[in-house]
Amino acid sequence: MENFQPYQQEETIDLKALFFKFTRFWYLFAISVFIAMLVAFLFNKYTKPMYEVKTSVLVKDQKGGKLDPTAMLGLSFGGQQNVQNEIGVLKSYSVSFRAIRSLNFEVSYFNEDGFIKKELYGTSPFMVEVDYDYPQSVSLPYAIKFKDRESFLLEAEGENITHYDFKAAKPTGKKSEIVHWSGEHRFGEWIDNGLNRFRILLNDNFNYEESRKGNLSFVLNDYQSLLRVLRGFKIEPISREASILEISLRGNIKEKSADFLNKLTETYVIRGLENKNQIAESTIQFIDKQLVDIQDSLHFAEIALQDFQTRNEFMNLDVQSQKVFDYLKDLEKQKAEMIVKSKYYRSMQKYIQDNIDELDKLVAPSAMGIEDPLLNRLVQDLVNLSAQKAEQLLTSTEKHPTVVSIETQISNTKRTLLENITNIIKNSDVAIGDINRRMSDVEHQVSALPLTQRLLLGYQRKFQLNDAIYNFLMQKRADAQITKASNMPDNEIIDRAEAGLSEMVFPKKSLNYTIALLLGLLIPVAYILGRDYLNDKIIERKDIEKITKLPIVGQIPHSSKDTQLVVADAPKSSIAESFRSVRTNVDYLAQGLDKSVILVTADMVSAGKTFISINLASIYAMYGKKTVLLGFDLRKPKIYQDFGLSNTMGLSDYLINKYSLDEIIQPSGKVENFDIIMAGKIPPNPAELIASDRCRILFEELRLRYDYIIVDTPPVGLVTDAFLLMKHTDVNLFVVRQGYTHKKIFEGIIKDIEDRSIQMNILINDIKAGGGYGYGYGYGYGYGYGYGYGYGYGYGYYTDESKEKKPGFVKRLLNKI
Repeated sequence: MENFQPYQQEETIDLKALFFKFTRFWYLFAISVFIAMLVAFLFNKYTKPMYEVKTSVLVKDQKGGKLDPTAMLGLSFGGQQNVQNEIGVLKSYSVSFRAIRSLNFEVSYFNEDGFIKKELYGTSPFMVEVDYDYPQSVSLPYAIKFKDRESFLLEAEGENITHYDFKAAKPTGKKSEIVHWSGEHRFGEWIDNGLNRFRILLNDNFNYEESRKGNLSFVLNDYQSLLRVLRGFKIEPISREASILEISLRGNIKEKSADFLNKLTETYVIRGLENKNQIAESTIQFIDKQLVDIQDSLHFAEIALQDFQTRNEFMNLDVQSQKVFDYLKDLEKQKAEMIVKSKYYRSMQKYIQDNIDELDKLVAPSAMGIEDPLLNRLVQDLVNLSAQKAEQLLTSTEKHPTVVSIETQISNTKRTLLENITNIIKNSDVAIGDINRRMSDVEHQVSALPLTQRLLLGYQRKFQLNDAIYNFLMQKRADAQITKASNMPDNEIIDRAEAGLSEMVFPKKSLNYTIALLLGLLIPVAYILGRDYLNDKIIERKDIEKITKLPIVGQIPHSSKDTQLVVADAPKSSIAESFRSVRTNVDYLAQGLDKSVILVTADMVSAGKTFISINLASIYAMYGKKTVLLGFDLRKPKIYQDFGLSNTMGLSDYLINKYSLDEIIQPSGKVENFDIIMAGKIPPNPAELIASDRCRILFEELRLRYDYIIVDTPPVGLVTDAFLLMKHTDVNLFVVRQGYTHKKIFEGIIKDIEDRSIQMNILINDIKAGGGYGYGYGYGYGYGYGYGYGYGYGYGYYTDESKEKKPGFVKRLLNKI
């Protein structure tokens, strides 16, 4: 449990430290959010808006329990309409094509304003009247410039222009590879340039001053290209149980989208009504064909009767003759109806045999007064199956199992129906023959009548027969017309598409600004966290604590001064105070020792070990202690440069016994009680000199003369000199420079030190001020790379506190950048 608790603390996210880490980069957040919001603003401003318009259609179920006028003629096919099939009908190419041809979408008008090209739907100051009797070039833009109120300049440029026949609704196959045409024309004048034939007319939107300034153009669109854009509508039921369909379409011009949806639904409803009226129309057509022949026969019979009555002077039949005539009249009426029905049976038989795929045009038996239940049911089943097949083919192929099954049912029903019709025709012929025999018997009775009455009766019989057939057909025709007039659409438009109720779905301005704000915040966060994650340098105190448990004796802030002698030149500065804190901690580590030898080393060069050595020695000397600084970096001596002293004699000369100790000691000249021993000339064998007895004697003599001996050594990560000197020292300081010391190198060196059981202490250098909490990034001057304490102010205790007024926000931001 003792080891578990520190691990838990180490893995805990320090939210406060994270917050202050982000605040150090406030300028990144400000710049990122500004750019992101600017991009969102420009995107919202210059992106063409996309609007969504909606309409709804009710797909009605079968009218249960209600009076259906079509039932009078057997035209009600029953069965609940399949919602999915109706969706297929609405999405069909034929319905959309029929709708698009009913609209004036063939010509599109545009106005270009800068980088934005806007379609002028219903607001163009002119209209183009196209002569669709001629093939037209489509997708060829025409630029128009108003010369004056009577004339204009027209220019067209394009490549691979297709010629289109609007009447046939298909390309002609001809193409124009390169088109460059221009001309001057007057309004209302027909223009025929070999590409198009049209004329331009002004409308109520024309304003010469405004139109003259605009970059106006127009283009002709073929139906297929229009359908590719407008057929992108979606159809969905408002719920799983409902049969109300909601149709939505997205487009840049909401008025245009609304007009198309309204025309689409109108076409769909009209199509359904036309399908319902098809049988009634077929019945009327059949009757009209029969009426052509019967009208001629009726006309001749009527004239013959009138001529006979005129020649023989009209006389009334006696009672016996009248009875015979009435009986014959009744038989003639029955025969007339049976003749019409027989013709219908034979017509139906031929139609079913010849028109396999147009069974929906069958005339219903009940429309001809035929009440045979089996025949009516078979015809109804056949028409229903034909309609189901047609609807299924909207969303399936001929080989689909459902289509194959329906086709099988149609074949079976058709065979049964033809057998039934054949039997009915035979029965009808027998019935007509029976009536003929009965009429023949009556004619024997007529032969007993006087000749004049017999002739009159013959003329009246012929007239009455044709008149009965004519009246019967006219009655059935009237019934069919009543049925057609009383038909109502199976489907109903609930809500028409309204441009004013449209919703802008793209761009979503508020959402874009929200996303921009989030991205503006997340990008700097990702950058900061990613930089920390990928960073291989020591940045924070916890980076050291994760690697080693060695004590950290102090933290030296960044120095912006142009000298290494910060403590000597500014003894009341914040940096000097931090060295005093280090001095206190080192003295605590050296408890029980009157005199101490302190070694300062690092992993690599430029960590600031010489800076630490000089100022640590200065702080001890200012404390009134006799202090000497040893420049044991024999390979790259530099201390003499900071003090302006000579390096001609030094440690290397002493170690080879060339000079005595007194000869190589030099006063610093900066601080009282502060002496320096330079490195001297660079020797060929520094490690051997350091390991010699002469070096041991050096430290023994110096301990007798000085209270504190500060040893500046070469980097321990490069050479072994520091390890050789550690046997002479009491306290060892390992300098870690924030943002510079490499984690892996530091970890390897510290592990080696811990394996050797060497007492080592960590001193953090170059902490930049302004971090707020923990450490921040920094890169200063020379050895002055550093970091500051989180608070960064001495509340008047330090002489290096700025008394100048802080720069403004903009200046600070520019300085950060």
